[in-house]
Amino acid sequence: MDSPRPPLGRLALLGGLELSFDAQPVRVAPAAQRLLAVLAIQHRRAPASRMSLAERLWPDTAVEKATSNLRSILWRMPRPRARSLVLATATQVRLSDDLAVDLWEAEDLARALCADAGADPDALASLHLLEADLLPHWQEDWLLVDQEAHRQRRLHALEHSSRALRETGRFDEALRAALGAVRSEPLRESAHRRVIEVHLAEANHAAALRQYDTYRRQLADELGLPPSSEIRRLVGPLLGRPVDR
Repeated sequence: MDSPRPPLGRLALLGGLELSFDAQPVRVAPAAQRLLAVLAIQHRRAPASRMSLAERLWPDTAVEKATSNLRSILWRMPRPRARSLVLATATQVRLSDDLAVDLWEAEDLARALCADAGADPDALASLHLLEADLLPHWQEDWLLVDQEAHRQRRLHALEHSSRALRETGRFDEALRAALGAVRSEPLRESAHRRVIEVHLAEANHAAALRQYDTYRRQLADELGLPPSSEIRRLVGPLLGRPVDR
């Protein structure tokens, strides 16, 4: 039995939208970008009804006009190497099997890492997929919940991975994962704790205290809040007393 043919196209949604086909960039009009993004983010391979797509993309437009807009986009959609990027019937639309999507890979990776971060070296080698937000420069109402869901999913996966890697002595990778979470969310205390825990595991006490002090200052400057007792307990023993400010 023949193995499935790998996708020829790739739709990137993390960090920004880019489309390539057979390793060559494909230009896509803004309206077509929005359609591809909705299908990839909210439907994956499942078909979406034309009506629901039209209402999602043009919520303030009359139904007749919205469905007409959708027909126009489908008609004008690029066909690299005579391949369809989307498959449409009279009532439904879905992404072509010729397209791979980086968001799907990141979602699958996050689930795998949170299930057992220390078990799959191949998965850990793909941590770069969790370093970027979903279409960070887009401000579409329909996208806001998906953007936040992806951000939280990837941050939890990075933190979980850092802890598992630290426990198996893979400190360099553990630090990279923890710093990735800090870089994405500088005021996220659980991410700073993961960084401090790696430094403590390597007996890099000065680095642990610097990380704590960086977080303490940021939290005070931006929110006027002190760090929690949990993170203070991590570094308290280094000073021979509790850290209370």
